[in-house]
Amino acid sequence: MKLDRFIRVAIAVVIFLVFVFATGALLFITEAALNVWDRLRAGPAALLYAYVAVIVSLAVATAWFIWRLVVKKKVAPARSATPLSKNEIERRLHEAAAAGVDVSGAQAELQALAARQAAGAIHLCFFGEVSTGKSSLLKALVPDADVLIDVVAGSTDDVRHYRWRNAAGSEIYLTDVPGIGGHEAGLHEAAAAEARRAHLVLFVCDGDLTRAELNAVSALLTFDKPLILVLNKADRFDAQEQATLMQRLLQRIDELGGEVRRDQVVAVSAGGDVDVVKRHADGREETVRRKTGADIGVLVVAINRLLGGDTQSLDVRRERAVFQIAAEKLQAAESDYRLQRAEQIIRGATRKAVIGAMAAVSPGTDILVQGYIGTRMTQELCKLFDASPRDLDVEEFLSLGQSRVGRALPLSLAVAGNGLKAFPGLGTVAGGLVHAVAYGLIFDALGRSLVLTLSRHGELIPATAACVFEEGISEHLEAGVRRIARMALDEKTD
Repeated sequence: MKLDRFIRVAIAVVIFLVFVFATGALLFITEAALNVWDRLRAGPAALLYAYVAVIVSLAVATAWFIWRLVVKKKVAPARSATPLSKNEIERRLHEAAAAGVDVSGAQAELQALAARQAAGAIHLCFFGEVSTGKSSLLKALVPDADVLIDVVAGSTDDVRHYRWRNAAGSEIYLTDVPGIGGHEAGLHEAAAAEARRAHLVLFVCDGDLTRAELNAVSALLTFDKPLILVLNKADRFDAQEQATLMQRLLQRIDELGGEVRRDQVVAVSAGGDVDVVKRHADGREETVRRKTGADIGVLVVAINRLLGGDTQSLDVRRERAVFQIAAEKLQAAESDYRLQRAEQIIRGATRKAVIGAMAAVSPGTDILVQGYIGTRMTQELCKLFDASPRDLDVEEFLSLGQSRVGRALPLSLAVAGNGLKAFPGLGTVAGGLVHAVAYGLIFDALGRSLVLTLSRHGELIPATAACVFEEGISEHLEAGVRRIARMALDEKTD
């Protein structure tokens, strides 16, 4: 209790002393400022203006330095979630191409879109899981189409287009794509992309939606893709079961946040061969295959109803979806370009570090903190990934890297020595060359850890990047030893 009272009294005394000192400092500064002001007013006007100009300049310079060192710079804003316009995607393609990015994939999407727009046809895509009967349904709709139908799941392994004219005489392209959920790599992505390129998607299922089908429908709704949900093989269910399934499918779409009218969910049967159990008079049972006719009238009505409305809206929605595909391909190309350019930056910095270590009389690891090479590499990599770190962030990252280099140096020296021994004809490897290779390995690992951090987070987080450097340094040393050893040997022989 006495101790508590003593602490409170001590705090009160400290507060009183702070008040006294603050008041005295304020009075002193006020008196000095007034004296200076009176003298300046009594002197020439030019002196007053010059003095004020100097004070303002010093204040601005101080504020600028504080902003530069302490306040975090603006990071490039994230891409807008609003639909891309043609001018916007073309502007981004032009800027990326000027920077050296390979934009051929994105440009191909726009060229294909322009070709389809010039043709003027409507594109419908049959989309769904494997074995739901997409190809059979298309065959029923266009009997003359050469559609491969096989009992093995996933018979459609590429994208195929077929012409069809509806009752209104409109030319329509029906697109059959690989079923989702198959085992072959890349088919799902190809099918999903083609569905997004279409005006209208016929999503074919043969029962309640699976998790994979729900994810696929959700993705289509995200891109504002008009769709008709087609319950195929409906002849397996009686009227009550069909009604229950149709209601369930509508509920599923509603849960996903989509807007699908009741007439956009249809139950059909593509027909084909079915197994029927035949009972003979003597009690024997025999399984025979019989052909059944297709029942797709409601699907044709649903298609005609959608296409009989505002087709211009379908064009606009298709265009936006294709622009998004182009943007995704551009983003992937930009990511590849960044990684390639980052590799060049890291190799350039590593080479300079190797040369510097070989030329140094007494090489030391403090170049990571004080040297121009480490700072320059960090700044170039951050700029490449559109990150704008404070100068203090760069210094902190290099300082944290420095603290880990001391522990990693013995390992890097050992790895460097072993790497140089792999080159025949060297004999006894000189210590300076080993040190240079070790130094290059450390720089290489530092740069790659920074690239990983920037790729994942989009900004320089010093502590995170330093941890990535420490955790992955052994792997980076082993992976780069021969390359950097060759680099050091080339420099030594030049």
